[in-house]
Amino acid sequence: MEETTNESTKSYWAYALISLAVMLLLLWVKPEWFWVALPFFGTYLVKAFGVI
Repeated sequence: MEETTNESTKSYWAYALISLAVMLLLLWVKPEWFWVALPFFGTYLVKAFGVI
């Protein structure tokens, strides 16, 4: 059971980092569109911390 929780947390961290990269890329290229990636980053960060 511990391994599945750890594995899902790793994937959530990966998704959070990918969405952070997309958010920063959008902030650099099209600053008005960076809000599109913000909910994905927030959701996966909270899931990676295990809050929800």
